[in-house]
Amino acid sequence: MEQMKNQSAVADLIERIEAQDRLSFEEWKTVEDFASTETLGRLADQLRKAYHTDDVVTYVVDCNVNYSNVCVSVCSFCAFYRKPGSSEGYVHDYESIFSKVEEMIALGGSGILMQGGLHPDLPLDWYTKLLRELKARYDIHLHCFSPPEIDHLAKITGLGNEGVLRELRAAGLDSIPGGGGEILVDEIRKKRRTHCNSEEWLAVIDAAHSLAIPTTATMMFGMGETRDQRLLHFEKLRELQSRNPGFVSFIPWTLQPDNTPIGKRFPDRIPGEEYLRWLAIGRLYLDNIPNVQVSWLTQGLDVGREGLHYGANDMGSTMIEENVISPAGANHKATEMMLRDAITAEGFTPCKRKADYVRIEEAAQV
Repeated sequence: MEQMKNQSAVADLIERIEAQDRLSFEEWKTVEDFASTETLGRLADQLRKAYHTDDVVTYVVDCNVNYSNVCVSVCSFCAFYRKPGSSEGYVHDYESIFSKVEEMIALGGSGILMQGGLHPDLPLDWYTKLLRELKARYDIHLHCFSPPEIDHLAKITGLGNEGVLRELRAAGLDSIPGGGGEILVDEIRKKRRTHCNSEEWLAVIDAAHSLAIPTTATMMFGMGETRDQRLLHFEKLRELQSRNPGFVSFIPWTLQPDNTPIGKRFPDRIPGEEYLRWLAIGRLYLDNIPNVQVSWLTQGLDVGREGLHYGANDMGSTMIEENVISPAGANHKATEMMLRDAITAEGFTPCKRKADYVRIEEAAQV
């Protein structure tokens, strides 16, 4: 009797999802408990088609510039950071960064993704001068500085989130990556990182959206969080987007445990089937975010291709350079042609874009 009741309840919820009727947090618990991955994938694919009727799948060619690995936040999932004073700590000088950008441009890139550690000593003008130089020299899209970095600068400068963001925007900042999101539930965050709680992360995004700075949303899962914590992460993103829109994409990826303290407790990677299930749930739950990117970098290109049938409409970046999750075991590689071929093989039209998901139309006509 109880099983029949549950089946009836989830059938009603599936019908509502299909009708694009938004479910509550509590209702999504029932869906996750009882809906099949196949059903969720089908519904997510329908929503993707509703958003992107031309069956275009986008990607970006950019360079991930990690300007410094010096960081005051001790995150148990990170194999990248070095504590201040470490002999392995670095800060790239401007000329080194310029050479990386020039390499990216030579490979057909349209912009840079620049992130680093929470450096205790770099002044704000180090960042603003760099952005101005990059804009003046190359006139490229600058997708830079995750919410924890903005939060850190807001605190050490005393300018607050809005003050820092205004300075960075005036210097050339175009959009903000959603790094540091992990799971936006402090019960789990307090065990995994020492800086930037969920409220602080969301506050940076809220301020960015108020200033019309586009952002992306992320989720890193597979580090011991519960089903409810994953769903609550979605709920917080959806609420912010409804109240103050500005997220252009959602990007779920999985913990890479190699060479990290947390890897001793959670050494097993999230398998492809589980990843695809939560990719689909994310697409459906976050019905007010227009794009979803599949993480071939953490799951491999085969799962990345499958993800295009589970709600994703974007293959992400060729990752000309990546230094944060690669040391933790994300060793998958792809060229621009590999991404284009993968997209075409799944029945879609590839199109190069910028980091804010604005398509580069010349590529769409190829």
